[in-house]
Amino acid sequence: MTRSSRLAFSLALLGAAPLAAQAGASPAEPGSELVISLITMGPGELVWERFGHNAIRVTDTRTGSDLAYNYGMFDFEAEHFFTNFARGRMDYWMQPQAAEGGLGQYVRRNRSVFSQRLNLTPRQRLELREFLEWNARPENRFYRYHYFYDNCSTRVRDALDRVLGGALRSATEGTPSGVTYRSETRRLTANDPLIYTGINIGLGRPTDREISRWEEMFLPLAVREYVRTITVPDDAGAMRPLVAAEDTLYLSTAEPPPAGPPRWWPRFLIAGVAVGALLAALGRGMQGSGAARVAFAILGGAWTLIAGLSGVVLAGLWLFTDHVTSYANENLLQLSPLSLALAVLIPVLAFRPDRPWIRTRRLALVVAALSVLGLLITLIPGSQVNGEVIALALPMHVGVWWGVRGRR
Repeated sequence: MTRSSRLAFSLALLGAAPLAAQAGASPAEPGSELVISLITMGPGELVWERFGHNAIRVTDTRTGSDLAYNYGMFDFEAEHFFTNFARGRMDYWMQPQAAEGGLGQYVRRNRSVFSQRLNLTPRQRLELREFLEWNARPENRFYRYHYFYDNCSTRVRDALDRVLGGALRSATEGTPSGVTYRSETRRLTANDPLIYTGINIGLGRPTDREISRWEEMFLPLAVREYVRTITVPDDAGAMRPLVAAEDTLYLSTAEPPPAGPPRWWPRFLIAGVAVGALLAALGRGMQGSGAARVAFAILGGAWTLIAGLSGVVLAGLWLFTDHVTSYANENLLQLSPLSLALAVLIPVLAFRPDRPWIRTRRLALVVAALSVLGLLITLIPGSQVNGEVIALALPMHVGVWWGVRGRR
């Protein structure tokens, strides 16, 4: 079967499956004409696609209406989008769209699409559609987005739990998931080492506690997994599975995300030790080599500038934004704003060592000592998971200090 024929087959299945599901329903009972499906999309290539997506599909077999209600809608071109993103105050919205056209775009982007028809009573189906229609009104559609606590998936989870009378929450809230917000983020961004590193640096201690299965449903694929475990009463009071039927509408040919977060700390350590040793060697060689002075000024200045600016960003996220999962970030000990002063002093020291040597040496020692302190803190239970950042930063800070010390 060609790719285009697979797409046509998938879209045909999207329309056909709900209609067949209604064969046994009573057309006289309000809500019996509705079919509710949970639609789950797998990860894509872009960073905001890596966590997947989901939607609630409502098909009306009487009128032919077939809508997918999507939360997590945003627009890069919206006024002050990037300013609001930096402040952690992003207003996203919910929007219904034609199911086949909307879901077809995910197939075209080679993202998996899964459908789960839900065993809701006619009353629950009607109640859910009414809530979604109310939520889609212009005055109700916007909400304050948070990537872990209030996103497209948690909104879908909450809407389903609302009509289930809290059954989804009661079955998952007290059950440990075995993962953390950080571990799932690392796992899903491992396809891009630069994005992986940047996000891992920016996440603070709040992301390192084990989350419950209820909280894990910030991921659409977790919602898909846990609705399978729920049983609900039908109109007669008999218990039945919440998921009545499942279909894989399209299966991506892309490599799936790893099952767990990568163990990359040896790579970071090798990189940190290599750069740190080079800085130390260049510093020792500055006494008689102009090339070593230039190289130390460039490499040492660049590293301390990056570390210092990163520290300013981390402090700003903690003190001046609503990015609550970046608060209490122990990476400030590895990427200190104090390094900005070293970024100025190191080039001066390389060519005019007489004046700034003592204060540059002391400041380099303080920055390295803070990094060592961060390493010792990891021995305390409940501390932040930042071994990769320490493995990269600590040897480089020591290398700067050793190089400065050798320039006397």
